[in-house]
Amino acid sequence: MTHLDTELKQLKDTVLEMWELVISQLVKSKIIVEENNKDLCAEVKANEKRVDAFEIKLDMDCENILALFNPLAGDLRFVLAVLKINYNLERIGDYAKGISSLVKETNFRSDKESLEETHLPEMFDVCLNMLLEAKEAFDNQDNIKARNVLLKDDILDEANKRAALAVASLIEKDPKNIEGYLNLLSSVRKLERVGDQIKNISEEIIFYIEALVLKHKKKKDILGKK
Repeated sequence: MTHLDTELKQLKDTVLEMWELVISQLVKSKIIVEENNKDLCAEVKANEKRVDAFEIKLDMDCENILALFNPLAGDLRFVLAVLKINYNLERIGDYAKGISSLVKETNFRSDKESLEETHLPEMFDVCLNMLLEAKEAFDNQDNIKARNVLLKDDILDEANKRAALAVASLIEKDPKNIEGYLNLLSSVRKLERVGDQIKNISEEIIFYIEALVLKHKKKKDILGKK
């Protein structure tokens, strides 16, 4: 194994470690919302600093590899993909912290009806499934799985479109809890953006594996190549 190979392996290991932390942040924010567990908010806030530290380290590691080893072809694509994936993971961590902060800063307690009406638990599950599958696709260089992740973003988009009407209906029934319902809507919006970040990650995985840039391409073109 060359020195470059060693550096690339360490880079990959660090990304996967950050990935696991971001997944745990999203899991905790789901528990916070569904169980009104404000005790977990401090843990999410503390771990956000770890996510930020990972981002800084990965940026520096990528810059060092580019400067010292001048990687080519697949190795270069890998480093460039990691730079963007790193950014996307950090943003997902931000959204997870943002959702937990919404719960902490309001006296509203979510109930079964409001969660079902906004499809928030379903959106959390879809995001977590996408994030886990994207991680597996990255780890195993599985371009087919990365493409399958792209398809699931439509579920989040549809839930986001329906959420405003659902929240308006909840407010009409219970206007005293308007702040809490609006926070639920904000959580929906954040999860929709989490889906966008995971979609970006999947596109970077495909770029790394296939040398194919998917940005601005139509869905039929993206899914056509396996």
